[in-house]
Amino acid sequence: MKFRETEVSGVYEIGLEERTDERGFFARSWCQEEFAERGLNARIAQCNISFNARRGTLRGLHYQSPPFPEAKVVRCTRGAIYDVAVDLRRESPTFCKWVGVELSSENRKSLYIPEGCAHGFLTLTDDTEIFYLMSEFYHADLSRGVRWNDPAFRVGWPRRVEVISDRDSTYPDFK
Repeated sequence: MKFRETEVSGVYEIGLEERTDERGFFARSWCQEEFAERGLNARIAQCNISFNARRGTLRGLHYQSPPFPEAKVVRCTRGAIYDVAVDLRRESPTFCKWVGVELSSENRKSLYIPEGCAHGFLTLTDDTEIFYLMSEFYHADLSRGVRWNDPAFRVGWPRRVEVISDRDSTYPDFK
């Protein structure tokens, strides 16, 4: 795997190292050792799938608060998304900064998002599916979010939001 740290501290874009032959290719998309060598959370507690029927669907920006914050590895297995991580860690040198990466079934990239960062995505195609590796079990009482268009972050979404849940559209301003 090829790890590239983004402009947000601890957020990594991950590419595959494909081994090709006449059949196609083979590549690892997860290796506990390689994640741990870089100081990344290598625990997998659960895996999730998100299917989104319409282009322009926004989900996020979500995170899970202590005592069970979660790290995520996000990969788009069908279609394409604009995947965003926002740094909410007050002690971080990139506090309140964000990064966006296009993930698609064609580019096969993943994004590692550490604990303390909010995560969201905007679908760029219809019928998009996203696969997540989660370091922590879901705790509904610790589920939190920040608004996708909060002026504290000024995320530059690449297209108009057409579908969003009431919950995601009404989170309060970040303080």
